[in-house]
Amino acid sequence: MAVNLTDLSLPQLEGLKTQLDQEIEFLTSSIGQLKVVQTKYVEAKDSLNVLNKNNKGKELLVPLTSSMYVPGTLNDVEHVLVDVGTGYYVEKNVEGSKAFFKRKIDFLTKQIEKIQPALQEKHAMKQAVIEVMNVKIQQLQQSQQAAVTTKA
Repeated sequence: MAVNLTDLSLPQLEGLKTQLDQEIEFLTSSIGQLKVVQTKYVEAKDSLNVLNKNNKGKELLVPLTSSMYVPGTLNDVEHVLVDVGTGYYVEKNVEGSKAFFKRKIDFLTKQIEKIQPALQEKHAMKQAVIEVMNVKIQQLQQSQQAAVTTKA
């Protein structure tokens, strides 16, 4: 059911604006989180490029934590363990891993593209509410000035 914004009172418009602000914040946060995950998949896919026969046997640093590493040797350049979620890892060859990451990146891109129009719509609705609020405030100020002028 569509409601004409001009039929709403200032407190109702303020409530609607607050609700729209919350929805905009939620959608913006969701897009941000999807982009963070998408970036991780892009980095993972790109890092597979170092797995080639030329790098077999080379020394590298293996992360134990985000700030602690141990030396290691690259023995298998054809297979990797891929985190497929909820603590499960699957052994895949390099090409299969690249395809997996590409599917994940494409899926996240589609999700972001689905959310973007809703976010733009909420921004447009918020702008419309603000414009109606400004008109109502101006009308209220003019009626108060007219009342003061009539009394004087």
